[in-house]
Amino acid sequence: MKILVLGGSRFLGRTFVEEALKRNHEVTIFNRGIQSPGMKDIEILYGNRFGDLKALQNRNWDAVLDTSGFIPYTVQNTTNLLKDRVNHYTFISSISVYQDWVEENLDENYPVLKMSLEEANKLSIDADGPIYNYYGHFKGLCEQIAEENMPGRVLNVRAGQLMGPNDYTDRVPYWVNRIAKGGKVLVPGNPNRRVQVIDNKDLANWILDMEEKNSSGTFNATGPDYPLTIKEFVDTCVKVTNSNAEVVWAEEKFLLDQKVAPWTEMPLWIPENSPLSPESSEPWKGAFSINVDKAIESGLSFRPLKESITDIYEWEKTRQLTEDEWKAGMHADKEKELLDLLKIEK
Repeated sequence: MKILVLGGSRFLGRTFVEEALKRNHEVTIFNRGIQSPGMKDIEILYGNRFGDLKALQNRNWDAVLDTSGFIPYTVQNTTNLLKDRVNHYTFISSISVYQDWVEENLDENYPVLKMSLEEANKLSIDADGPIYNYYGHFKGLCEQIAEENMPGRVLNVRAGQLMGPNDYTDRVPYWVNRIAKGGKVLVPGNPNRRVQVIDNKDLANWILDMEEKNSSGTFNATGPDYPLTIKEFVDTCVKVTNSNAEVVWAEEKFLLDQKVAPWTEMPLWIPENSPLSPESSEPWKGAFSINVDKAIESGLSFRPLKESITDIYEWEKTRQLTEDEWKAGMHADKEKELLDLLKIEK
């Protein structure tokens, strides 16, 4: 196939391109040229989704992967331009489109956040404004726009937490790096608390399968296909890194009392027994039990967790980040302070 990737040089897009080339597909990337994918055998078109789409004009592709669509009017413009020039459009959305994660095992029919294009356009006038406060609203609207412009030809992928090399969010890499360092490691919640993550390679190959079959629809896409616990995740990190890490489990109440920020300061943690914010009336118990049966039935499969963590660890060895450069995770001084406090309380 001839495949166009919108974005394509950072995380999922980069992995998708690598896997597509292995299948001998012809790949074109469209981006601003700020980041080079460092790959051969691809065509790179330069432009900007916020206005400069000239490089996409008068071209045809079999399939499109949109990894960078977030601001609704950019997806409106792109799909308007491409709707008569491509057969299939994959939009990378997010499980953040759901109105909440209160319900466990929620599926694709669970209510999503709503917003009009007019309201979204007002909110996104200033790219430096609080646009990420509306991440789920924007993604949900982008899904709707793509489907309206290309009915029956869109694959909406509501992805969960991705993992793999080149992960610029630093959420899973934080745990791999922290556990590799060893010593006492503060880990949130109870050991049997579920977590969900999906390997970039697994997601990329499933998307390619779906594009090759010209399959459309809306799918939750996270993993694995069994109830993974935070203890199993941490234990795998310990084994892969051959670490002497000693895990110290911190109860949810303790962490909240100490103003530890879920998800950012403690990646892969969302409180099970307390509301996530003052606006929430119930805890988001369903955050890590998203139903992915539909995707699995359509062919989504999962590598062993050990393989995924090994890939991340090998990549992590190539990075030399200072503590302030990490985008997620707890600073060492605060972790030590909390570990000392836990010791006193016990």
